[in-house]
Amino acid sequence: MAKDPVRVLVTGAAGQIGYALVPMIARGVMLGTDQPVILHMLDIPPAAEALNGVKMELVDAAFPLLKGVVATTDVVEACTGVNIAVMVGGFPRKEGMERKDVMTKNVSIYKSQASALEKHAAAGCKVLVVANPANTNALILKEFAPSIPEKNITCLTRLDHNRALGQISERLSVPVCDVKNVIIWGNHSSSQYPDVNHATVATPSGDKPVRELVKDDVWLNAEFITTVQQRGAAIIKARKLSSALSAASSACDHIRDWVLGTTEGTWVSMGVYSDGSYNVPAGLIYSFPVTCQNGEWKIVQGLPIDEFSRKKLDLTAEELSEEKALAYSCLN
Repeated sequence: MAKDPVRVLVTGAAGQIGYALVPMIARGVMLGTDQPVILHMLDIPPAAEALNGVKMELVDAAFPLLKGVVATTDVVEACTGVNIAVMVGGFPRKEGMERKDVMTKNVSIYKSQASALEKHAAAGCKVLVVANPANTNALILKEFAPSIPEKNITCLTRLDHNRALGQISERLSVPVCDVKNVIIWGNHSSSQYPDVNHATVATPSGDKPVRELVKDDVWLNAEFITTVQQRGAAIIKARKLSSALSAASSACDHIRDWVLGTTEGTWVSMGVYSDGSYNVPAGLIYSFPVTCQNGEWKIVQGLPIDEFSRKKLDLTAEELSEEKALAYSCLN
């Protein structure tokens, strides 16, 4: 029997990431090749013409799964009835801007979008925040949409997770699908901690720890970490544009695993509301290793944390606490 269409909101849909993301959703990359979708695309009034151009292209691509497109600059129309919201739109930091200026702009954007989602989205709407500062934007959204359960508001660190998988795959010359269980802890910023202590690689003789195969702790504890932390900046330097294709692809991965479930024995990284696990302060949106089943995520518990890792976990938590304080000061 044919499934009912799922309504998926993409904000900032006329931008680079949005342009890469909407065809992936329409093709079934996010929710499966048997799941029809109705796309809701929101952008700001100056981008209205470009947004209409994206809608025209979606029509021209004749995606069989795409059952409708709403392209609008009206936040209420965009949020009405949506089951999944991917928040790509935000105010980017520009040269010479202080962090507080950027935060003030984003607080005001996320405040209005949160209240529209709260009033008009479908019950059980799942929210993924992509726009930076992603963790803190998600926290602001949670503040202003109190009726959306905290477990339904997440932020994207799957891009960093996938970057870490990619670096190990390249280093060992193995297919990336053979590498699993890296972890991104903390903030989607350069303070994040890419952790391979529990990661493994599938080999003909079974799964082997990444550390055992790489045989270079100096690289794993230094260059590997900074490469993943600063990969976004490296792509901007190379392309003169920020990562769009990889960000869109990882947003699809995040939602797909959340909705359809993770593979047995595999975890992924998601920015979720901290409950105090691993001594991370409760009340932050922090990236943890999670498994997903029946549309719910669950933090993987009981992983041993060595002293090197503990310092890294605490450092990124401190940065998030500072961001939270800064964001809350912008509310006054």
